[in-house]
Amino acid sequence: MNALRKLFSFNGGVKPATHKTESSRDPIVPLASMPLPAQFVVPLHQSVGGIPQPLVSAGERVLKGQRIGAADGNFSAAVHAPTSGKVIAVEPRIMAHTSGLSMLSVVIEPDGLDQWTELTPLDWRSQSADAVRDWLRDAGVVGLGGAVFPSHMKLRAGRNTPMKTLVINGAECEPFITCDDLLMRERSSDILRGIVIMRELLGAEEVLIGIEDNKPEAIAAMQSACAAQGDRSIQTVPVPTRYPAGGAKQLIRVLTGIEVPHGQRSTDYGVQCFNVGTAYAIQQAIELGRPLISRIVTVAGNVGSPRNHEVLFGTPMAFLVEQAGWKDDTDAFVMGGPMMGFRMPTFDVPVVKATNCVIASSPALFPPPPPEMPCIRCGECARACPTDLQPFEMYWHSRSKNFGKVQEYSLFDCIECGCCSFVCPSHIPLVDYFRFSKTEIWDRERKKDAADEARVRFEARNDRIEREKREKAEKLAARTAASRAAAEAKTKDAPAADPASDAAGSSTEDGKKALIEAAMARAKAKKEAAAAGMDSAPTEDKPARPALSEDDKKAMVEAALAKARAKKEAASGEAASQTEKPASAPLTEEEKQAKIEAALAKAKAKKEAAAAPAAPEEVAAQQTASAEDDPVAAAIARAKARKAEAAVAGADTPKPEKKVLSAEEKQALIDAALERARARKAAAADSTDQEPS
Repeated sequence: MNALRKLFSFNGGVKPATHKTESSRDPIVPLASMPLPAQFVVPLHQSVGGIPQPLVSAGERVLKGQRIGAADGNFSAAVHAPTSGKVIAVEPRIMAHTSGLSMLSVVIEPDGLDQWTELTPLDWRSQSADAVRDWLRDAGVVGLGGAVFPSHMKLRAGRNTPMKTLVINGAECEPFITCDDLLMRERSSDILRGIVIMRELLGAEEVLIGIEDNKPEAIAAMQSACAAQGDRSIQTVPVPTRYPAGGAKQLIRVLTGIEVPHGQRSTDYGVQCFNVGTAYAIQQAIELGRPLISRIVTVAGNVGSPRNHEVLFGTPMAFLVEQAGWKDDTDAFVMGGPMMGFRMPTFDVPVVKATNCVIASSPALFPPPPPEMPCIRCGECARACPTDLQPFEMYWHSRSKNFGKVQEYSLFDCIECGCCSFVCPSHIPLVDYFRFSKTEIWDRERKKDAADEARVRFEARNDRIEREKREKAEKLAARTAASRAAAEAKTKDAPAADPASDAAGSSTEDGKKALIEAAMARAKAKKEAAAAGMDSAPTEDKPARPALSEDDKKAMVEAALAKARAKKEAASGEAASQTEKPASAPLTEEEKQAKIEAALAKAKAKKEAAAAPAAPEEVAAQQTASAEDDPVAAAIARAKARKAEAAVAGADTPKPEKKVLSAEEKQALIDAALERARARKAAAADSTDQEPS
């Protein structure tokens, strides 16, 4: 039946030297025969998707198969401990990539017991498809063909297209690599049971196992397993040996004739493709409950005995190569094949889920490439390209960093198989240019996305600030409107105004005007006094004022007090009778002059009293000495004496409460003081006139 199946072909491809015989002569070295290294370095990120979250910390003891990294979301896969032992550290370590970058890793020191955690198989036939997929996610199963895509995500049928064909990739077209070949030879029945589980999850009608015709033992083993299964819907199909027949799109094209165009997936056409190693891992995880902690790895190249080993993840590559016989002239390790592999930055990087082959490189095995020459546009790269691209055009635009133009030539359809570089007569590393362009475009897209997110956050912040300002303004307007409404309501409800209160208000205004006029008069008087200077002294042209007797002085004081009382009564009477207040009589020139002199004398007395306070005896002596010479000085001295006596005698006596004087009483006292000052001045002038010349 297999011989009658029609095969198709894909464009391009090359036929390099395979170098597969050396490592496929001997069987797989099992885990039981592999010694344990001193340390396991298990990177947490070993698949496409999110980085698993660490579940352990330094100092903890872990068991073999224990989960040490939880899947970060659905598009991720868990990571497990390869053996039992103690966690030394959870820290960044150099990962298995040519960049030499670090990745968060769990460092485990084995205890030599290799003790398994409790394993529980899954009865997958009694579980829903989603439950089985979740089980595979937690078991850490990913694609082992090199892409390490989470298998539980690929085991979903297309939304609009029913699944028709499940393609199992056993082509293994890359030179030096024989891990899938030996796996199919020795464990074909387990692979077939895993294929049955995948077919049931996808609901596929048929299964096609594609194997290159240079692997006759593997083809025979898988055909025997299919015959034992007795299911005619599962077929093993040999395909022509031509690199890269192991590419997913190329193998689908050869087996089904379906050519998946750019920008679409094979599931849109009812086809899905898995590696044989993935099928084996699915069988182990479901039927035995074993998580993915190891895989078959080909050790080839510059070693004493090239062979396939079952290797625990986290094993240093240097330790693995030592088991195959390390040669002294080994200068580097290449993870993968010579066409698509990566040169490792150091010898002690760990084996991970994507490691299908470790090639020990040497100058004799991989001599330095010839110098790069200019492109002659021969077109050999285009003829060898299996995805029907134009590599020479992509090269020119990549070299000039015209990334927009290189994308127009379907850069991301390039599978980086290396066929173009292999056939280039100018020895141009075309794949390196294409990888450079891809990383630059991805970096620019990440920066653009970050800038877009920053712009969105900035605009949201501005909108929030404007909204807060608007809300504050609205609240303030609402409070103002409420206050105005309350004031209007209070005014509407208030009683009618009292005429007497209006009169009192008008009288208050009149009092303010009177005080202002009095202040202006005093200022004018001070100005005239400053201009006159000592002209107030008696001269022949200006005779002295006559002296006043004690009765006259008392009469003037009483008149000032009566005048103050009259002003007070007039103010209260005006408020009651709402009549206008008569204007006060203007002062004469003599009264104005007297007020000015009294004010000057009072200020001088205060200044002298503050500058030199004297004892009561001294003040009395001064009073006696100056009484005959100057009556004004005598009055000042008497005031000082009274003040000093009050200070001495009243030090221990509580001070009486001061009476708060009204404005009218204060004015009356000022007027009385002015009258006394005029009287003293007149007396002084009179005594001066009586002295003999």
